[in-house]
Amino acid sequence: MELELRFFANFRTAVGSKTIAREYDDDATVGDVLAALEAEFDGLEGLILDDVGDIRPQLNVLKNGREVLHLDGTATELEEGDTMSVFPPVAGG
Repeated sequence: MELELRFFANFRTAVGSKTIAREYDDDATVGDVLAALEAEFDGLEGLILDDVGDIRPQLNVLKNGREVLHLDGTATELEEGDTMSVFPPVAGG
C-alpha cells in the first residue's frame, strides 16, 4: 500500500522534505512504518520510538488527522492512501 507521510520542524529537516510517499506491506501498522522511517533516515534514528517500540512521549503521530494514541497506538492499522503526520515536541512561550 502507498502512504503519504508528513513531517514537521526538525523531522522535516531530517527527512529533507515536508511530504514523502512510501510503499509498505498491506498489513503494516503505524509502528512498522515508524520503525522503517527511523531505519531509512539517520536523522530520525531513536527519535520516534523508544527502546520497547512505543511512540516517545510528547510526540504526536496522526493517522488521517487523528492522534494514534487515541486509536491503537503503534498497533493502529493502516490502509491504502492513508496519511501519517509526525510532529516532534514543540517548545515555545
